[in-house]
Amino acid sequence: MERIQIYENKIHMVLEITEEGQIKLLHFSALPFKESDIKSRNLEGSFHLMEINLSGINRPLERHGNKYIITAPGYRMKYQAHKDYRNDLGRKLEITVIDEETGVIVISHIQFYDGVSVIRSYSEVINRGKESQTLEYISSFYYNGIDKEGILKRDDKLSLKIPHNAWQREMFWQSYTLSELGLPQAQPDVEQRSSKAVSITNTGNWSTKEYLPMGYLANEETGSSLFWQIEHNGSWHWEISDYNAHLYLALSGPTEIQSHWSKELAPGDTFLSVPVSVGVDAGNFDTAMGELTKYRRIIRRPNKDNESLAIIFNDYMNCLWADPTTEKELPLIDAAAEAGCEYFCIDAGWYSAGFWWDNVGEWQESRERFPGGLKEVTDYIRSKGLIPGVWLELEVMGINCPKAAKVPDDWFFLRHGKRVYDRSRYQLDFRNPEVRAHADEVIDRLIKDYGVGYIKMDYNIEPGIGTELHADSFGDGLLGHERAYLAWLDAIFQKYPDLIIENCSSGGLRIDYAMLSRHSIQSTSDQDDYKRYATIAANSPSGLTPEQSAIWSYPMTAGDKEEVVFNMVNAMLLRIHQSGHLVNLTEERKVLVKEALDYYKTIRGDIRTALPFWPLGLSAFSDTWVSLGLQADKKLYIAVWRRNSETDTCVLPLPGISRQVAEVKCAYPSYKECDYRYNQENNSLSVRLPKTFTARLFEITLQ
Repeated sequence: MERIQIYENKIHMVLEITEEGQIKLLHFSALPFKESDIKSRNLEGSFHLMEINLSGINRPLERHGNKYIITAPGYRMKYQAHKDYRNDLGRKLEITVIDEETGVIVISHIQFYDGVSVIRSYSEVINRGKESQTLEYISSFYYNGIDKEGILKRDDKLSLKIPHNAWQREMFWQSYTLSELGLPQAQPDVEQRSSKAVSITNTGNWSTKEYLPMGYLANEETGSSLFWQIEHNGSWHWEISDYNAHLYLALSGPTEIQSHWSKELAPGDTFLSVPVSVGVDAGNFDTAMGELTKYRRIIRRPNKDNESLAIIFNDYMNCLWADPTTEKELPLIDAAAEAGCEYFCIDAGWYSAGFWWDNVGEWQESRERFPGGLKEVTDYIRSKGLIPGVWLELEVMGINCPKAAKVPDDWFFLRHGKRVYDRSRYQLDFRNPEVRAHADEVIDRLIKDYGVGYIKMDYNIEPGIGTELHADSFGDGLLGHERAYLAWLDAIFQKYPDLIIENCSSGGLRIDYAMLSRHSIQSTSDQDDYKRYATIAANSPSGLTPEQSAIWSYPMTAGDKEEVVFNMVNAMLLRIHQSGHLVNLTEERKVLVKEALDYYKTIRGDIRTALPFWPLGLSAFSDTWVSLGLQADKKLYIAVWRRNSETDTCVLPLPGISRQVAEVKCAYPSYKECDYRYNQENNSLSVRLPKTFTARLFEITLQ
């Protein structure tokens, strides 16, 4: 027996090479390893570093159900070698195991990041045997023992936060006990094995249509936690269940059972699993999300937009509603420029005179909407000192698009010999070089002919499990397309490094860090009720960095000054996506919009480095008070919203402040009309907002 003990960036990790030649992951935690915490009678069949399932091999020993335990040949993989070295990011482990019968090798890649308690992990599968093998499952991270610290029963010490996500209902976290999820402890400590799993899955190309690919497990007895994200723009799966006296966490991309994915590996073939990240923390949810925020900034493509945090005006939300014309745009452009916006995006509809939904795909301007041409409008945008942008949906083609009838079927997803339909659109297949050339032509033309510097890249369909064309399985076709699309994005950003491409999928239905490691900005929602949007805005730094989180601010034509302030506060600690019919606002309300944008420009340098915290915890849509904070080097910024609360005062607990507080002020709006006091004894901020549905932004300066 040999132990490999690692302590890196506050991560305690223990690996063991057994006398039988297997390698086990015994420990991955913010807390030091204690041998006595392992309750298993033996390590047989469990604590594997990874799990892999190939077709046609027996899975012995256990009631598997659909769980990923005792996978075959996962249970018989033998340690072969490991590397332990440093690269530009930090420490890197590469651990190789082999199944001698099939000749299949798996290399587990574990990348540490200096100064951050998060790893990135993925598996490399290589067939070095003499026969082809069908891969049905491969974990990207696998750890048995997530429950083992502490002496309380797991029902009494563990809580699991799951981020539900849906159209207009994005980033809604719920906390559960294991019992509430169907995993109560019903066996002795040394047993704990069942057929039940807590499984969270996405199948399809909308990666976050039901959940964010994340989770957070807290051990409330020991004050430690484990948190994770799967960095993939398609099908993914994670599960928690029990085996051999402990709970395990398994993270992966697509699977055969859940997402119709399998992959044929001929001799010599290699397959890489999707990357995942896993972090540990000895604090709370806020500090864990702080670590994840730092990690997300490290893995993201370096770009000017996440340094400058440009203010975008988009004419869609509670404004033109995808009905643009030259006549409507010109006064809006004037108003956006006067308010202080820096980009102006013409949203959907610029390419069609009438109903456009099912004929998109050629992306040629509509002369009926723009009699002088679209260039007349984009030139006018530039003349006002703004950079023009347009809406696109390049991954689809409408069923009534003339080009769709002219190109061959291999441009599209196919199943059972038929083109895949969804919402009167076809799904383009980016594995096809002609499709990529078509997309390149559109981007090149918009930049060359119109001077476009911003693209709102939308995506409004769900093509399902994948495509059969040139694929081993439906899911294999989907995965190939998704990786081809990411490669296409990489090439576009390499060609046009200053181009901003917003990631939008009916709002926030692809909030994942395969996409967000490339895109500098993400649409968070299509929520058109600003009062409810406060919840999405406040929760958004859990799903992505603040400087990537685009929040609509859309003052209503029939609103008042408090409605304007509420709208602006929604966005002011994140990325401002200004909209609303600014032309129709009274002068008093226009001034409040400009005041917010002017103040934002003074603090956005802090936003891009700040870490989030939630004084009142994550928000639910029913909450009557909502709050989000950002902690920068010398400042705290705190947004607070009063919705329909019957009480006019709220006390906001603040994180531990090591420095003396020099100043507390209501930073926006300037007319204030609220009472507030910082309570030094317990680090809290008391706020009184006399009216319902009002909001304020506070700034605390530290010495």
